[in-house]
Amino acid sequence: MRLPTRLLSRRPNASKGDFGHILILAGSARFSGAAALCAEAALRSGSGLVTLALPGSLNSAMIRIKSKEVMTLPLPETKEGGVSLSAFKDLKDFAENADIVALGPGLGRDKSTQALVRKIVSGLDKPMVIDADGLNALAGRLDLLRAKSREPRAIRILTPHPGEMARLLGATVRKVQAARKEIASGFAKAYKVTLVLKGFQTVVADYRGRAYLNKTGNPGMSTAGSGDVLTGMIAAFAGQGLDAFDAAKFGVYLHGLAGDLAAQEKTQISLIASDIIGKIPEAIKRCG
Repeated sequence: MRLPTRLLSRRPNASKGDFGHILILAGSARFSGAAALCAEAALRSGSGLVTLALPGSLNSAMIRIKSKEVMTLPLPETKEGGVSLSAFKDLKDFAENADIVALGPGLGRDKSTQALVRKIVSGLDKPMVIDADGLNALAGRLDLLRAKSREPRAIRILTPHPGEMARLLGATVRKVQAARKEIASGFAKAYKVTLVLKGFQTVVADYRGRAYLNKTGNPGMSTAGSGDVLTGMIAAFAGQGLDAFDAAKFGVYLHGLAGDLAAQEKTQISLIASDIIGKIPEAIKRCG
């Protein structure tokens, strides 16, 4: 698969602002690594600027483990170490200077954090990639997607694994897995979103009826943090100007290809999420 020209060719006089400022809301006391993986993947996928919004108490520790190029936005937090609902104004103000928001990796399921996610989805008119605990916060509140998804600027890309998809639908994982393409396409059309149903042969579907079945990737990628890497990649491509469907399609393809390259070197059994990030540049080269 050849990548779009806009991802492969950059003007000699280009600046970092031309390639998207990604605001990532991620991380909690237990899951700081998810935030770091998502942010680094966004950078390796071409983002000009990446800001990681996270609980304030994690900021010092994150500075030690994140990529040096990632900026941080410390936010008010809950007693359990998640981002608090009271952070909404800070996030809304900061998002004015961002091109796309990615939210969910490692956020946790604190009630205040979930309320914050719902307020962001319904009240922030920015393109969004929603993953992990961002999706869990929407279970039973899918009306919030419908409220904003008709706004031209407010594209929504959802990236559930089968368990998260089942929670969104109030169904069983078995039912989801039995009709993956039909369920992904139906959901995308019903809520006017782009849906990435992860797993073996990940399905990408959008509300216009487009669908893509991915053939890259391997079982070694069934490891902690792999989905966080994909979220960062898709957000990066959307931030560089691809429409939601293409950002998701190319993100999924390159994520799987990077995983295949990493497995050749590390073996499937030893593959970890940071190995996938390490192979993103080679995967991009192969699609140039």
